[in-house]
Amino acid sequence: MTMLTQINVFQIVKRGLRPSLRTLSSVPHVQAADRKLSGMCFELSPEQKEIQQLARKFTREEIIPVAAEYDRTMKFPWEILKKAWSLGLINVHIPKHCGGMGLGSMEGCLIAEELSYGCTGMTSAINGTGLGATPVILAGTKEQQKKFLGRLVEEPLVTAYCVTEPGMGSDVNAVKTRAEKKGDEYIINGEKMWITGGGVANWYFLLARTNPDPKCPANKAFTAFVIERDTPGVKPGRKEINMGQRCSDTRGIKFEDVRVPKENVLLGEGAGFKIAMGAFDKTRPGVASGATGLAQRALDEATKYALERKTFGVPIAHHQAVAFMLADMAMNIETARLAWRMSAWQTDNGIRNTYMASIAKAHAADMANKCVSDAVQIFGGAGFNSEYPVEKLMRDAKIYQIYEGTSQIQRLIISRHVTDKAKQKA
Repeated sequence: MTMLTQINVFQIVKRGLRPSLRTLSSVPHVQAADRKLSGMCFELSPEQKEIQQLARKFTREEIIPVAAEYDRTMKFPWEILKKAWSLGLINVHIPKHCGGMGLGSMEGCLIAEELSYGCTGMTSAINGTGLGATPVILAGTKEQQKKFLGRLVEEPLVTAYCVTEPGMGSDVNAVKTRAEKKGDEYIINGEKMWITGGGVANWYFLLARTNPDPKCPANKAFTAFVIERDTPGVKPGRKEINMGQRCSDTRGIKFEDVRVPKENVLLGEGAGFKIAMGAFDKTRPGVASGATGLAQRALDEATKYALERKTFGVPIAHHQAVAFMLADMAMNIETARLAWRMSAWQTDNGIRNTYMASIAKAHAADMANKCVSDAVQIFGGAGFNSEYPVEKLMRDAKIYQIYEGTSQIQRLIISRHVTDKAKQKA
């Protein structure tokens, strides 16, 4: 029996997993009326455990055996994506009225951690569409959601989140892509860079400046659009060859006199910045869970090697220097897992999670890089060789400190929360 004939997420949900993400027509997220806050509990529900096990089995059987080859060829993993889609491991957040399962951040993060254990490049290729779709889930009208999210349920398609621009970095207020309203449509001109899924997406979420006044505050200057990939004037560039996560499709995209109907504006003119930042609150726990999955793989590989490799007559795991490295890796992984679960729990219960999402994302990204560095060190010379898995893990890990807000930006968000809270107490 092949995996594809076994149980999938749709069947698990149908048996009674309660949805934990409410579809919104505005930002910020509000608490669902039918959901009560639970007390302290670290146990997953039976259905969540089933979803986790399904993702784990998929990773072991479908991703790990081919991960190195996809990394070498840098080919987009369409076959893996299609299999994951058929099992319901993609687009779990899409609301029910669009044909989706309407699951929460917790379920999505559980899947992301397991997939990332196998290959974070494939996880970015598979789950990157979630970042593009989240603004529509948060701020789209019912009609917009059915139009753009419904097709993701009907067939294995990809979306992309277009905010970053050349030279912009983390300064979203520096977005130069312009959208000028003419009649019932907008004319968009500009260039985006480092767009995950940019060359394979069916449609894009795009942030553009609609107020030309440079003094206009960010929360009024930008507008959010959904743009069809086949719209004239949309020109994806070449696939970028990155250090890691190489099978994920990353490109620049030019928008030259692209005409977008006003029906494709999310929430109204000037609401773009709020939507874009609100999406990060929902997706950063997933990024943190992905980094945690990668770090867990590094620990498992390092532990296995340390028990097999012997020096001075004993496995190197018995040497305190190595044993303490493994212990530090385990401590960092468990605290990162607690952090992303706390952040996911907050968003699923309608609690603003900006602070915890930044903590989870920054801590998981930094600890993942430390874990893979230690894993390479434990492997010694073998760890520096591409024949062993930790070399790829080290290359793949670095991007977690960069995309969806650098570790420095997360610290800026966290520090502002701390100082604002202190001022309120004064």
